[in-house]
Amino acid sequence: MSDMWAAQLVAPSTFTDVRVPAPSPAALAPGEVLLRVRAGAICGSDMPLFKGAVQLQGGLGNHPDGAPPGPGCPMHEVVGDVVASRHPGFTPGTTAVGWALGQDALAELVVTEGDSLTPDDGTLPPAHAVVAQPLACVIYAVERMGDVTGQRVAVLGQGPIGMLFSHVLKTAGAAHVVGVDRVDRSEQARTFGVDEPVRASCDRWVASLAPADRPHVVVESIGHQVGTLGCAVDAAADGGLVYYFGVPDDLVYPVPMHTFFRKDLTLRAGTTKDRGRVLRLAQHYLREHPSILDAYVTDRLPMTRVQEAYDRAAAPRAGQLKVVLEA
Repeated sequence: MSDMWAAQLVAPSTFTDVRVPAPSPAALAPGEVLLRVRAGAICGSDMPLFKGAVQLQGGLGNHPDGAPPGPGCPMHEVVGDVVASRHPGFTPGTTAVGWALGQDALAELVVTEGDSLTPDDGTLPPAHAVVAQPLACVIYAVERMGDVTGQRVAVLGQGPIGMLFSHVLKTAGAAHVVGVDRVDRSEQARTFGVDEPVRASCDRWVASLAPADRPHVVVESIGHQVGTLGCAVDAAADGGLVYYFGVPDDLVYPVPMHTFFRKDLTLRAGTTKDRGRVLRLAQHYLREHPSILDAYVTDRLPMTRVQEAYDRAAAPRAGQLKVVLEA
């Protein structure tokens, strides 16, 4: 069996290069696709594993519960050329974009489920085409919010996912989009439809809100802590919706239940389903709004600079959004 390159976490926030056995096309299960990775993007949900968190529940792919991440982890946003396929929608020689379900795309080759991919037509370079994956997650979430036309909305966190939420919500008809972040995001605010960029922690922003300024929809896209969900509940207007986005790091999150009850709020969360459909919607969205791509993909590095790429993603700064690795 031949081997391949992969990045391996050997300590918290520390990668090394390794050689590991390459996946065999003959070993693919029905519905699986083998991709040669062209590009991968770093997601906020990759950060806990990168920083040394232990997977407590629902282990992904090659790192089951309690085990350290295996080779190629953590990366799931991927574009790659199809090397072999046991899925009817993909043939060798074509290109696909979507999820690497094992979160193990920091490698030359990766196996994933065809139902979590969609064909890529090659009109965008891989570093831009990969944006369809996080955008698909955002589109799916906004669909579940119902009609936002004419509503005041707030997005807590204006990193890569939060900026996509701001743009999609504005495009969907939101009347006023507030973007809250500790990092100065004013440079990108107009491009992504943010009417009111706020540089502050979310608790300080909430404390400053007048009753008339409370948003009907609040998206919590900060993640990786429990307190910001309470901020979202405190901020929302009576009868409003709080959408918690992203994979929770903790098994239990406290909610200010008295406030939630008195305000008659709705809380939604959940993983992205119907992935092929929303990936296609995301590709269409990018064709309609190509101007966001250069503003969104701010850092492009070769796969050989994995450590630098993750160090950048772990330390957000003004002017930085999506960090992408290219093979």
